[in-house]
Amino acid sequence: MSTPKHQRTETDALGSVCLPKDAYWGVHTERARCNFAISGITLGQYPCLVSALVQIKHAAAITNGKLGVIEPNISQVIQEACIDIVRQDYTEQFVVDMIQGGAGTSSNMNANEVIANRAIELCGGVKGDYHVIHPNDHVNASQSTNDVYPSAIKLAVLKELDRLLIQMEAFKTVCIEKRDEFSTILKLGRTQLQDAVPMTLGQEFGAYSTTIEEDIARLRESTVHLCELNIGATAIGTGINAPVRFSEHCVEELRRLSGFNLRIAENLIEATSDAGGFVLFSGVVKRAAIKLSKVCNDLRLLSSGPRGGLGEIRLPAVQAGSSIMPGKVNPVIPEVVNQIAYMIMGNDVTISCAAESGQLQLNAFEPVIAFRLLNSVRLLTEGFATLTDKCIRGVEADAEKCRQNLNMSIGLATYLNPEIGYAASSDLAKQALLEGRTISDVAEAYQEGLSRAIDQGLSIAQGQ
Repeated sequence: MSTPKHQRTETDALGSVCLPKDAYWGVHTERARCNFAISGITLGQYPCLVSALVQIKHAAAITNGKLGVIEPNISQVIQEACIDIVRQDYTEQFVVDMIQGGAGTSSNMNANEVIANRAIELCGGVKGDYHVIHPNDHVNASQSTNDVYPSAIKLAVLKELDRLLIQMEAFKTVCIEKRDEFSTILKLGRTQLQDAVPMTLGQEFGAYSTTIEEDIARLRESTVHLCELNIGATAIGTGINAPVRFSEHCVEELRRLSGFNLRIAENLIEATSDAGGFVLFSGVVKRAAIKLSKVCNDLRLLSSGPRGGLGEIRLPAVQAGSSIMPGKVNPVIPEVVNQIAYMIMGNDVTISCAAESGQLQLNAFEPVIAFRLLNSVRLLTEGFATLTDKCIRGVEADAEKCRQNLNMSIGLATYLNPEIGYAASSDLAKQALLEGRTISDVAEAYQEGLSRAIDQGLSIAQGQ
């Protein structure tokens, strides 16, 4: 039976497979594409992972050429193909599902086959003619999925982390601007959703900048584990089929190509089976998401109302809030970031389970680790960008509502403790609450001049 004109046939140990004639992927990728129609999210939808895989192949081709594993002309054309794939848009050729069996072999072979077929074209050949350039013998020389794939995940996360840190820095900067803008607006602090003591609205936003600054530092620290690669470990970490010093040379080339301070793991057997670095990084991402979600909870509470809630700040109105209640505007931006945080928490659970489930010399579940970890970084990046640009930047203070809430608070009785003691101050607070009067009025009636203690305390709280 002849192959249709728009298709070509490739053969492996399992038999022959028809695939699109113009496809750069080959038989292994085609089988995986059919076997793993799981999430609908393909490798090509994570260009950072595609780029990481191709850069590793580029570094390996340089190293294999230097060490005499492949002929210089083959090394050179593989390098050219890798450069072309990174510079041009070949993402539609990376078609395997992000969730796949085989510990990432399908992703590795997708990269091998696309690079091989592009290299064949550069040699003037026809896709699928692997006598010219072979996906395994040439592109995958001195490598295994088991060292390429985890190394690519780390490199991809490092690439995405740069974008995340930029957005986190932008969030911090805008919060500092709001801190300065609101520095003189006194308001009521709250603990356990109950009246506490005075503070400024600027201090509230200043705390948000500091909490994210801490997470920026933790994320930067966690990259030390992402920079540790097992490339050259091949199948289980013993380096079988890789020449002496392959790891050293390949990581050096990859460091140059990527711009990251990469290094070889101390124990390649341990590094091939262990996913602890991914668990640690995921935990730091989760921490940042949880803290950002807490900020969103605050924003929703502080802006609640506009008349029946706290109403101390106004969030930018970005869309109508109800299909039935005219004029209603909801805090949709904080709400969507809350949901991002919930997804990241779920991703962290998945990553933890997958890392724990590795056995002996390999973790077969790195594909779902890659999928969920890159998803978390992407979600958090967009969460910070959305919250910064569509919400925080446009937050306005309702200074009058802040003043009203503060003046009616019994929390001001705290300023009376040094003057009349805790018990008497508590009695005054109860009286003010029962009579619907301010603490200042009740305190002045109790003892002439006592309200000055409250005024002095407020001045200190305002920084005057």
